[in-house]
Amino acid sequence: MTEPRRLPLETWGRHWLGRGQTWADRRAWSRFAFAFLMFGLKQAWACLFGGAMLGLILATFLLWPDDSPVSRYDFLVVGAVLIQAAMLALKLETWAEARVILLFHIAGTIMELFKTAHGSWVYPEDSVLRIGAVPLFSGFMYAAVGSYIARVQRIFHIRVRGYPPVWTTWVLAAAIYVNFFAHHWLPDVRLALFATTVLLFGRGWFWFTANRTRLKMPLLVGYFLVALFIWFAENLGTLGRAWAYPGQEAGWEMVSLAKLGSWYLLMIISVVMVSLVHRPEEEPR
Repeated sequence: MTEPRRLPLETWGRHWLGRGQTWADRRAWSRFAFAFLMFGLKQAWACLFGGAMLGLILATFLLWPDDSPVSRYDFLVVGAVLIQAAMLALKLETWAEARVILLFHIAGTIMELFKTAHGSWVYPEDSVLRIGAVPLFSGFMYAAVGSYIARVQRIFHIRVRGYPPVWTTWVLAAAIYVNFFAHHWLPDVRLALFATTVLLFGRGWFWFTANRTRLKMPLLVGYFLVALFIWFAENLGTLGRAWAYPGQEAGWEMVSLAKLGSWYLLMIISVVMVSLVHRPEEEPR
């Protein structure tokens, strides 16, 4: 796959990071500190879509005028489209990645329509750009997860060992997606799904480069950490009244930790979908 071209901002950033690397090489503690800084900066760069969306949600929550002729939710739809267009125009995402992210958008919107109809959560503000009870910006929040998964693999040069056969991951992802709907009528089998993720991914590791050294981490630990980060972002999103869970209508409270399990399973779906454009590559031995 052709790598997106380097932007002037990236060139400028690499210049100053190179100077920082020269400083970091002087001592052991500074090498560790610089590697930690690089890890954080690369993670922030990978989260660009999601970070921009979350920033819009919080900014409009704090600053949106009550007498505006345009609803806040509709503004978020337009803002999300502009963010996506900018990501493509600036070559921060490839068109192949964008097509997979569109699948995230569609799959997420379908789930939103179902879940809001069953009272799992609500969108408390009015808008025009919506399907039923679901404002169109909601699909972009799922797309933000897909954007992160695609970008982080390129930015950290992620390679794997012990990744399960691809067809088994598709079966698991399909079962997880179906259970998100079916558990409203049938027994919730998420415990079996958790066990299956351990069975398939438990022996897998991924390698990544934060600075110069190749580091490794168990796949399941990486998935959990990303799910935890999304759970934190979800708390900020509900604080910004982008949506509300039962119990949050009268006033904000933290999202239940039970949602962390849902995000963990969604992470499996996300990784499998992104594998359409970023096939798992083996780390050389």
